[in-house]
Amino acid sequence: MIRLLDSDQWEEIFDSLTRNKARTFLTAFGIFWGVFMLILLMGGGKGLETMLSSNFAGSASNSGFMISNQTTVAYHGFSKGRYWNIKLQDAASLKNNIPEIDIATPTVRYWGASAKYNNKSSRVGLIGEYTDYAVVDNPRIIKGRALNDVDVLQSRKVCVIGTKIMNELFPNGENPCGKFIDVNNIYYQIVGVSGKKGGINVGSSPESTVHLPYTTMQNLYNKGDNVDILCLTAKSNHKMSDVQYKVEQYLKRVHDISPDDTQALMKINTEAIYSMIDNLFTGISILVWMIGLGTLFSGAIGVSNIMIVTVKERTTEIGIRRAIGATPRNILSMILTESIVLTLLAGMSGIVLAVLILQVMEAALSDPTLEAHFQIDFNLAIGAASLLTLLGVAAGLAPALRAMNIKPVDAMREE
Repeated sequence: MIRLLDSDQWEEIFDSLTRNKARTFLTAFGIFWGVFMLILLMGGGKGLETMLSSNFAGSASNSGFMISNQTTVAYHGFSKGRYWNIKLQDAASLKNNIPEIDIATPTVRYWGASAKYNNKSSRVGLIGEYTDYAVVDNPRIIKGRALNDVDVLQSRKVCVIGTKIMNELFPNGENPCGKFIDVNNIYYQIVGVSGKKGGINVGSSPESTVHLPYTTMQNLYNKGDNVDILCLTAKSNHKMSDVQYKVEQYLKRVHDISPDDTQALMKINTEAIYSMIDNLFTGISILVWMIGLGTLFSGAIGVSNIMIVTVKERTTEIGIRRAIGATPRNILSMILTESIVLTLLAGMSGIVLAVLILQVMEAALSDPTLEAHFQIDFNLAIGAASLLTLLGVAAGLAPALRAMNIKPVDAMREE
């Protein structure tokens, strides 16, 4: 359509586009703004999505949490308002009776404790856990090690602490592993530091949590066989909502709770939360594409309009070209090329500016743990360039066909 080495043809194109600079600029701005907004919104949405994914990293997407609550329905001689607890043996029984369960692990909790080291202190939450709890909520160890089976079997007074606790108790960057901290007048040796941030938090945040072996916390805090929170994961191809329903029915039957009591057992389903987040970003992506494409098409209409005006103004010129031997194909190529060049220049400017802004946004995030990537995929950039070319062809097609049909005699009459 255009010979890249033909400088005269390039000069002619830019001369045509710069005859009315204000009109050309305003028309190109529609394409520029549409591409700019599309790329910026797509990149920003991608960055937010990666930030959120990073925030939930380490949390099993098919997990669920069950917490006992006060009954609200009288049943089998028990009055309503009865307090009850999930028991330690329930976890083992559930795995034997509900084959869809992959992991059923009990945890015990204590909120509002105080951890001290020398003259430093930090408000913390305690969680007593078995080693398989790491499947439900990966601690992401950044220093030392995680809790192991020996710690649980021997009820060792060891712990894994969160990063906020480490920074408050050891502000000078000292390695906390091997040190002893005082938590509510009980000393624990630190064996690891958890780098997990955010996620599905039940209780204190991961940064402010002290992880203890289940048996250690069970003995020191007189928990007996009571379980504060029962954590579950479902096997592949099974929905957590279905698993939780079966678990709820089983626990109600074992503990003499009415099947109609909807308040006796609180449930948290991370699978539903992840699904909601995915649907949210899918909706945002569709909305972004609708806004961007709508703006692009309106810009393409503007390009088409200016090309029609240009053809009208150059009727005599086109007639003279036809008179001295220019073929309809030459005229078609000339108008389409001008339309494509205008569209590509405006669109590529929008892509470049949007990418620069996204790069600045990504560089401004100083926290490396967020792992946000405010950038677009290379394939999306190629697709945007291809779309711009198609829009340029579409915008210039009607004016080009009109120019191609101009006859030298009509052009002379126009003059």
